[in-house]
Amino acid sequence: MPGTKRAPTGAAVLRPDLTDSIVKAALDELAEKGYQGLSMDAVARRAGVGKSALYRRWPSKQEMAVSIIAQLGVPLVEVTDTGSFRGDVRALLASILRWFEDHQLGPIFTDLLGVARTNVALGDALTEHLGDPRRQRGSVILDRAIERGEIPADIDRELVMDLLAAPVFWRLHARRQVVTPDYLDSVTDFLIRGLK
Repeated sequence: MPGTKRAPTGAAVLRPDLTDSIVKAALDELAEKGYQGLSMDAVARRAGVGKSALYRRWPSKQEMAVSIIAQLGVPLVEVTDTGSFRGDVRALLASILRWFEDHQLGPIFTDLLGVARTNVALGDALTEHLGDPRRQRGSVILDRAIERGEIPADIDRELVMDLLAAPVFWRLHARRQVVTPDYLDSVTDFLIRGLK
């Protein structure tokens, strides 16, 4: 009927396929230009969308970068119950290595860590949305080991979580050495001996 207005349908529905193409474009931009060179304009151009499509999803480039990295990186810490603390630690180290060696996520993560040293807001966002959730998932192996009586209940959980990730990160990114299965086995055995 002429002159009849269509009733508003509420908030715009975000299309998953469009979100996927934006995420891919953002990852490509981050991998090529780093966080400092990242712009919403460039991501929108690469994804073939208007900037409004990005701003409907994230209010800023920081929110976009952290959200994407957290969404892709946090699930990589899932560790199935192997039945032993040693098996769980070894599996967790392997998952940490997969994250750090990922051809896109690894370099992007190390770049973000570098920027976060002077960008407090980015550092806080990475801790809240990536660091803390990853540690919570990883600490499940401590819960299981305590329940099985393999480690003391009063273990310093924060220190243990630091010790799990640090050797892999340091060897791969600081020393730029290959992390082999034998290396992961050695780290696992060393940690198990120290934690009992």
